[in-house]
Amino acid sequence: MQIAKNCVVTLNYRVTDPDGELIDDGSHPIVYIHGGYDGIFPKIEEELHGKDVGTELTVKLQPEDAFGDYDEALVLVEPLSLFPETIEVGMQFERMTEDGEDEIVYTITDIADGKVVVDGNHPLAGLAIVFSCTVSDVRAATEEEISHGHAHGPEGHTHH
Repeated sequence: MQIAKNCVVTLNYRVTDPDGELIDDGSHPIVYIHGGYDGIFPKIEEELHGKDVGTELTVKLQPEDAFGDYDEALVLVEPLSLFPETIEVGMQFERMTEDGEDEIVYTITDIADGKVVVDGNHPLAGLAIVFSCTVSDVRAATEEEISHGHAHGPEGHTHH
């Protein structure tokens, strides 16, 4: 079966930077519904369209095609008094945007002098990445998966 709209695709993958340094070893396969459901970056989905099981693919993604450009406006310095005493660098929390439409995940990047630096950028924002994958399975999506917009099953989305 070739990859087409409303197919569930399983990819074994790895992600490196352009110099070959490992970013993600792909210990868990990516399972997504093909055809514009936002389960994978659009450029990768475009490259996979029409491919078969066993196809190997390598795609270099610029920041705008992957995790976006780094946005300095998403780096905030907040008073330490706004946080619980147990915070540590590396902890994450969600905050609604000012319009209340979206949640942004912030990571605490520094704690000093009564201040906390939080960064709402994805850790890979501003970086080019190289996505390498092998198509390990392709099957028709169920009506339920299509209506939910994601794959169900052992490697797909399982909670509602």
